[in-house]
Amino acid sequence: MTAETLARTEPQPVGVHLARPRRRLGRGRPIPYGRAIGPLLLLALWSAASAAGLLDPRKLSAPWTVLATAADLWQNGTLPGNVAASLQRAAIGCVLGILLGTTLAVLSGVSRIGGALIDGPVQIQRAIPIIGLAPLLILWLGINEGFKIAVIALGVTITMYVQTYAGLTGIDSRYVELAEVQDYTRHEFLRHVVLPGALPGFFVGLRLAVTVSWLILITVEQINALSGIGYMMSQAQLYAQTDVIVVGLAVYGVFGFTSDALLRLIERRVLAWRQTLTN
Repeated sequence: MTAETLARTEPQPVGVHLARPRRRLGRGRPIPYGRAIGPLLLLALWSAASAAGLLDPRKLSAPWTVLATAADLWQNGTLPGNVAASLQRAAIGCVLGILLGTTLAVLSGVSRIGGALIDGPVQIQRAIPIIGLAPLLILWLGINEGFKIAVIALGVTITMYVQTYAGLTGIDSRYVELAEVQDYTRHEFLRHVVLPGALPGFFVGLRLAVTVSWLILITVEQINALSGIGYMMSQAQLYAQTDVIVVGLAVYGVFGFTSDALLRLIERRVLAWRQTLTN
């Protein structure tokens, strides 16, 4: 037997364990610009199918046709005007909904009386489709900008309330007991325990709320609107202009992707103290 074989067969001392490499169970290392891979892959498949003639241009225009149409719409002023109108509606409705939803969640989450008065009506409203309220809101507000903004704000309010309320009520009771032992005042308790504990839920609600605002926007802009991306798409539908419709969908997609990426960046900065699978 060689020296190497003897070394391998030599018994190990009792109580001595060989160190094994630690198995990594996380998501792995982050991929640079990883979130852009999926959209770019879909774009590549769409381009390849269009170039191969697998897609009927009357039903789905090719990417280069959509780009040319977008350039024409931008040059003649149609796209900038509609984009500005859509952004204004979404921004006003989203801001109002975030403020109202967060306020209701705080009042309901930190007080039993607030929860008894607020949570029940909000949960009932949550079970009613937002668009189902459109006929009633039209009777109250008319078919104008106020109606469209109110529908967006209502949808955002429900989303923000549910997520923020869940973050507030999901705080570990041990932290509350620790605050009582430390003799925190009500203000100190809200600042040092409630606010940090509710921030993760708040940011989840914020991201979902922005998405909801875009989803509702495309619907309300097709109800007696005279401007906006949804109006432009509905007009293109009448003339079977699939390239214009895809331009509108692409604009909505860019809005949603960009706003979510921005909120993710803010969330990572604000919640830098939290260690998760993401970071």
